[in-house]
Amino acid sequence: MPILNRAAEMQDEIAGWRRHLHQNPELNYDVFETARFVAEKLREFGCDEVVTGLGRTGVVGVIKGRRGDGSTVGLRADMDALPITEAVERPHASRTPGKMHACGHDGHTAMLLGAAKYLAETRNFAGSVAVIFQPAEEGGGGGLAMVQDGLMERFGIEKVFGMHNMPGLPVGEFAIRPGPIMAATAEFTITIKGRGGHAALPHQAIDPIVIASHLVIALQTIASRTTDPADSIVVTVTKFHAGDAYNVIPEHAQIAGTVRSLRKEVAATARDRMRAICEGVAATFGASVEFDFDSNYPVTVNDAEQAVFAGDVAASVAGDPQVHRAIPALMGGEDFSYMLESRPGAFIFIGNGDSANLHHPAYDFNDEAIPHGVSYWVRLAETALA
Repeated sequence: MPILNRAAEMQDEIAGWRRHLHQNPELNYDVFETARFVAEKLREFGCDEVVTGLGRTGVVGVIKGRRGDGSTVGLRADMDALPITEAVERPHASRTPGKMHACGHDGHTAMLLGAAKYLAETRNFAGSVAVIFQPAEEGGGGGLAMVQDGLMERFGIEKVFGMHNMPGLPVGEFAIRPGPIMAATAEFTITIKGRGGHAALPHQAIDPIVIASHLVIALQTIASRTTDPADSIVVTVTKFHAGDAYNVIPEHAQIAGTVRSLRKEVAATARDRMRAICEGVAATFGASVEFDFDSNYPVTVNDAEQAVFAGDVAASVAGDPQVHRAIPALMGGEDFSYMLESRPGAFIFIGNGDSANLHHPAYDFNDEAIPHGVSYWVRLAETALA
């Protein structure tokens, strides 16, 4: 089947909501105006229950079907923006310097609002749909906060589904895979303490910059020589800070970065190997080292059965050739992983066309994707609760 006629009719209205959200980005858990906007829309649509403040600033709307009691399916969108300055002048550009919707969460929220409006109008399903609007996906763990606040139990959610836009994938196409689809994430900070001195007398110092440089290279052996080539892992140094003067060897240097993996066992091995490398290199040069490793989001794992189901729903909207069912796992992180740890479900990508990449200052969500996303959500709910 093609996209829903009603979804196409609502495209301009939903795009208006999306552009309003894009103009007014908010970060992390501080999505107060966004959450207020969402809650007002859900009440306006006639949701049977609208709950705010779940997971600090999350919003949940419950829509009951016409046909008796049944199970509850959760549909999730994220609401927060990023601390990025928008680089492109557009009529709906961010009005807040240093903040922008550079990952499309404005589009995710608007599409789920559109689906909620349709479902509240038609109620052509049994049981209930819980539309979940989550704060703090971009590093704050809002998905975990909502789960810990009783999201699944309070609303009786039995299955949960998420969706994210994908630049480069044509509008009207979807992509999914069973099993791991996005990586576990972790951050590390390594502080090297040497002995400062005059730059002209390096033999009297213990140069932490040289030691940190050795560490940057040595850490790359975790992927190339410690990990099974069949396993996916990324160890990337993204920060290197040391020194303030041209003629002074500093006392300290610090490097930091991220680790991404598709299996928690691989992440644990990487952590242990990183610690051993740090201690060994520091000892070689007579320095000391502090190693901090903070695990962040777990692997996002699609339930095999629900991934097939979600792919079939997408095919009912886009046609089977437009649904890519075995995409490679991505090394980006996603805190929908916490919801999938709590309940079976699946995370799917929807095409954003030829746009700038995610987290880029020129990015913008493609409003042409709206009817496809709304149709997917509606068909998923109606099929799961038939």
